[in-house]
Amino acid sequence: MPAVRNISLVAISTVAIAVAASCDGSRATSPTDLANTIRSETSHFQSQADATSAGYALASPCVSNPGVGGMGFHWVNGALVDSIFDPHKPEAVIYGADGKQLLAVEYIVINAGQPAPTFEGQPFDVGGAPLPVPHWTLHVWVHLANPSGLFNAWNPSVVCPG
Repeated sequence: MPAVRNISLVAISTVAIAVAASCDGSRATSPTDLANTIRSETSHFQSQADATSAGYALASPCVSNPGVGGMGFHWVNGALVDSIFDPHKPEAVIYGADGKQLLAVEYIVINAGQPAPTFEGQPFDVGGAPLPVPHWTLHVWVHLANPSGLFNAWNPSVVCPG
């Protein structure tokens, strides 16, 4: 499935921009055990230079949805975008409006006919973005609390400039 691994960063970045504003994610605001582990494992991405050295590249402007919140800047590692969900290897790391503060991770899993992934029981959002293949995504706010829920795509605490 090499073609799936070569999806362009431009196409992947549209995942973040086109996520439906109506998805409420989980209202859970307390990190799960796995979320705490992911926070620890991704804490070394405190700078974009660290993300770059790990294969991530800027894939979106600061994404926001007026009245709902924002997501921030998505840095995607295209080599990780495939049909395998590995919670220890998030496909995207997300930085705040200043472009520097690490906020969250995002998982992007291509649907190749396997069962839908879950993160400790939290189902992923179904596609919703104009990618050339079916997929699932899930934001996990492990570095910035999200009053709308740990897994909600939009965080009202994130405001993009401009």
